[in-house]
Amino acid sequence: MTGAAPARVVVTGMGVVSSIALGVTEYLSALRAGRCGAAPVSLFDTSGFAHANGHQVADYDYAARLRRTDPAEWGRAALFAATAARMAVDDAHLSDRALQQRQGLVSIGTTDGGSHELDLLVAQEIAGGHDAMDGRLVRQVPAGGLSVAVARELGLTRVEAMTVATACSAGNHAIGDGLDALRSGEVEYALCGGADALCRRNFTGFYRLGLVAPDRCRPFDAERAGLLTGEGAGVLLLEEREAARARGARIHAEVLGYATNCDAYHQLTPNQAGIRRCMRLALDNARVDPADVDLISAHGTGTRTNDAVECGAIAEVFGGSPPPTVGLKGMLGHTMGAASALAGIASVLAIGHGFIPPTVNHGRTDPECAVDCVPNTAVAADPRVVQNNGFAFAGNNAVVVFGRDRRSGRDAA
Repeated sequence: MTGAAPARVVVTGMGVVSSIALGVTEYLSALRAGRCGAAPVSLFDTSGFAHANGHQVADYDYAARLRRTDPAEWGRAALFAATAARMAVDDAHLSDRALQQRQGLVSIGTTDGGSHELDLLVAQEIAGGHDAMDGRLVRQVPAGGLSVAVARELGLTRVEAMTVATACSAGNHAIGDGLDALRSGEVEYALCGGADALCRRNFTGFYRLGLVAPDRCRPFDAERAGLLTGEGAGVLLLEEREAARARGARIHAEVLGYATNCDAYHQLTPNQAGIRRCMRLALDNARVDPADVDLISAHGTGTRTNDAVECGAIAEVFGGSPPPTVGLKGMLGHTMGAASALAGIASVLAIGHGFIPPTVNHGRTDPECAVDCVPNTAVAADPRVVQNNGFAFAGNNAVVVFGRDRRSGRDAA
């Protein structure tokens, strides 16, 4: 690559809402323990389905965690996003006032936006007609509310608030937005990630495609039978590295680079060539050789085709001995727009705490998925560079590469 190196961007704060943990400290413990959040879904009516497990976030007190947000005014996914953003800012030891005085970006990825509230509206219409519909719920449906809720919770006015709707790769797209904006000097910080809530419409779609597992998600396993839909949010606070150091920030990791592409191969079926190209572009953008990657956080949906295609692309990029390749959806479920954001936070935690999280629910690796998936039990390790994959329907691919901060006493890349 030629030209001057771009400004370096680091992660200084993280927030997590998931079926296995609330907050980054609990998330770290859950990842190390290989905790699985699968359980029967209670958020919507599952009668008529032969099986209806999912990864549902346990009830929590929104009002106790949020300072400016009225839970009654926002949808479930927006509240997840606002909560995770609040956690990320607190984790970064930044005040709201400090952020309010800076130019920033809020970019939140999603698949379903306010579709949980849309489900409720449909149920109301069926029960009582249009006149019975709740105007409050109508206002909670638009996906743009996810990023606006973050800005509202933190009192931010000097921001661009975007919601990225590239489905299951949207969290990585949002992180890439933040990286670009900081590299170019357009903003002084970025709050990036993804959020989605369980909804009956999404569950039904995957169920009718035959992609919902009967009990648990088993990435890369020979007996894998599909995904389980999930929900939650992951938000990362990104800053320019020298500015973060100047304020004495704790640097969790560096965002070394990313890439996106759209191979537009098929509405549902992934394309190995498109995925391969996206991974290579991300490594080039990060100025990292494949041999330098210590861990891959795979998209790893647990479906027959997706896992095999992704592993095939990994083999093309990394050769016959790729780095450990883990699928976190066995623990988290497929959290849609939040998936690659939550996996990105797991990648950062692996770098900072010296371990590799496991691929749980694993029995025997499928020969078509010839990777070391670190089955069932986390292992101590020293990952310095982690590649985080995110792939979506219609060929929307996004890959982010994280690395250890090079002046933290341990070299990255």
